[in-house]
Amino acid sequence: MPLVGVLAHTEWGDLGTHLTAPGVTQALKLSLLVSFWALGLSLVFGVPLAWLLARVEFRGKAFVRSLVLLPMVLPPTVGGVALLLGFGRRGLLGPWLEDTFGVVLPFHTSGAVVAATFVSMPFLVISLEGALGGLRPGFEETAASLGASPVRVFLTVTLPMVAPGLAAGAALTWARALGEFGATITFAGNLPGTTQTLPLQVYLLLQDSPEAATSLSLLLLAIAMAVLVGLRGRWTAGAASARVRGPVPDGSGAGAEEPGAGDGAPGAGDDHHPVAVPGGKWALHADVTGHNELTLDAEPGTTIAVVGPNGAGKTTLLRALLGLTPRAHARLRLGERDVTGLPPHRRGVAWVPQEGALFPHLNALGNTAYGLRAQGVRRAEARREAQAWLDRLGVGHLAHRRPAQLSGGQAQRVALARALAARPRLLLLDEPLAALDQTTRAHVRHTLRRHLDGFGGVCLIVTHDPVEAVSLADRVLVLDEGRTLQDAPPAEVTRHPRSPWVARMLGRNAWPGTAAADGTLALAGEGRLVVADPLEAGARALAVIAPEAVSVHREKPEGSPRNVWPGTVREITTAGSRLRVLITSRAAPDLVAEITPQAALELGLTDGAEIWTSVKATEVSVVAL
Repeated sequence: MPLVGVLAHTEWGDLGTHLTAPGVTQALKLSLLVSFWALGLSLVFGVPLAWLLARVEFRGKAFVRSLVLLPMVLPPTVGGVALLLGFGRRGLLGPWLEDTFGVVLPFHTSGAVVAATFVSMPFLVISLEGALGGLRPGFEETAASLGASPVRVFLTVTLPMVAPGLAAGAALTWARALGEFGATITFAGNLPGTTQTLPLQVYLLLQDSPEAATSLSLLLLAIAMAVLVGLRGRWTAGAASARVRGPVPDGSGAGAEEPGAGDGAPGAGDDHHPVAVPGGKWALHADVTGHNELTLDAEPGTTIAVVGPNGAGKTTLLRALLGLTPRAHARLRLGERDVTGLPPHRRGVAWVPQEGALFPHLNALGNTAYGLRAQGVRRAEARREAQAWLDRLGVGHLAHRRPAQLSGGQAQRVALARALAARPRLLLLDEPLAALDQTTRAHVRHTLRRHLDGFGGVCLIVTHDPVEAVSLADRVLVLDEGRTLQDAPPAEVTRHPRSPWVARMLGRNAWPGTAAADGTLALAGEGRLVVADPLEAGARALAVIAPEAVSVHREKPEGSPRNVWPGTVREITTAGSRLRVLITSRAAPDLVAEITPQAALELGLTDGAEIWTSVKATEVSVVAL
C-alpha cells in the first residue's frame, strides 16, 4: 500500500521538473558522493572484519559480532547521538581529532560519510561473513599445498569464490548509505551542499512542496527496488544455482565425454613421455604426534597405501604432513630438508582431497597450471605443462571447461593432474580414484603408476580399494585409531592381514579371538574355531578364512570338516562370475561364502534359507595380534 500510495500521488507530468530542480540535483550529487565514500570505507574496514568473524576463533567473538551488527537494529537517531558523543567537538575523540589533525566531523560532508558508513557497513559484513563461512576450507588448503602464499590464496581463490556475497553486500551497503537519514541529520546536520542528502531533501520538501517530495521518494524507491531486483536475479540466484549444480553425473550433461574419448578411453596424450620434473631424490621421515602416534620412513620413489576403517586417522595423517590440522603434529623431513617449521605453501607437499576441490572460477587448464604459476613459472610455460598433464590423464580436450561442466570422473582426473603438475616432493592422494568408473579407474591407475615409477619423492595414497593398494603401492600402512597396526608389502598384508577391517576389504572373513588351551580359537563373538596351527594359550589372534574355502550344504555334512555350523542365508550378491552369500548363525560370527551360480541353483539358495556351512581347519589362517 505504501508503494501504491507513492505511485498514486506522483505528479507524473511534473516529475522531470521536480527531479531537475537545482536543490534536488545538488542533493543527488552529494548523496552519490557520500554513498560511494561510505561504500569504500565499508570495504576497507568491513572485509577484514568479516574475515575475522568468519575465520578466526577468539574469546568474545559473539560480543564483537554484536557490536559490528548493532547499527542494523539501533534507531538511526540514537546512532547519530552516539556518533556525536564519540566524534563531536565535546565527544571522546572529537577534541583530539580537531587539535591533532584539524578534523571536525559534525556539520561537514565527512560527518555525513561517517554516519552513512556507520549504519551501512553491517550489511557488507554480514553478507561477506556468510559467504566466507560457506566456503569449504578445502579450496584454500589445496591452493596452499600447490605452493600459493596466503595472500595469493586470498586474491586468486578466496576472493573470486566469495565475489557474489561480496557484491551483494556491497550493493546493499551502497543502497543503505544512499537512503541514510536519521544518523546523518543528528550527527552532520542538514546543510545544503554540505550534508543535505536526498533523504534530507525529501524531509524538507514535505513541508513546502509535497508533490516534489513524492517525486524524490519515487526516485529513491526505484533505486532501492533496482538494487534488490539486481541482487536477486544476478547474484543470489546465480550463486545458489552454481552451488547446487556442481559436477554433472558421469556420461551425461555438459560434462559428458565426446564420442571416442569416454571416461574409459585413453586421451590423445596417453602415449606421451612423462612431463619433465626437476630432478632430485627426497626420502621421507615423519614423527607424528597428537591424535595420530606413528613414525613413518620411506625411501625416494616409495608409494605407500594408507588403509583402515573410518576414523582410523588416515586423512588426519595427510593433513598433519601438510601442517593443516591442530589434531596432529608432524616433524617432517623431505630429503635433507626439515620442513616442520614451514607453512604449507613452502613444504613442497601437494595433495588431492577426497572431493577434488577444483577452483570453480578457473577452467581445467587454469586449475592444472595453478601450482606452477604459484611457484613463479611463466604463464605460457605453465599452460603448456598443464596441457601435457591433462593430455596424459585423458582429459586434454576438456581443458577449457569449468568444473561445473565436468563429470565427477573428469573432475577427479583434473584434480590429479593439478597435483602432479605442481612438482611436489611429497604427494598425498586422498582416495583419488574413488569417483571413477571401473574402466576409467584402470586407465588412470596405469597412468599414475607410470608417473610414480619415475617420481623422486614419496607418495601416500589413502584408499579403500584393495586393487589400488596392491597395484600402486610398494607398502601398505594399516592404521587403527591413529596407530600403526601393520606396515608391510602388499603381498604380506594380503597373506597375513592383522586387521579385521583389512581382511574384509580384501574380501576375506576375519574373526578375532583368543587361543584356548585345547588348541582351538575362542571367538570374540560366539563359538570356537578349530585351527590346524594352534597358538600359545591366551594369545590374541585373527582367524582369516577365504570365502571360497567355505562350503555350503543343505544337510549337516559328515566327514573331514572340523568346523560345522548351522546358519541362515541373509543376502546373495554378485561378485564377478560368482555369488557371495552372507550367512548368519547363532553358533558363529557372520560368514561370507563364495560359490558358483550353478551351485546356488542346485542348493536352492534364497534369502532366509536354512543351511549348514563348513570350513576345514587347514583352510584357516591364524595371525597373531
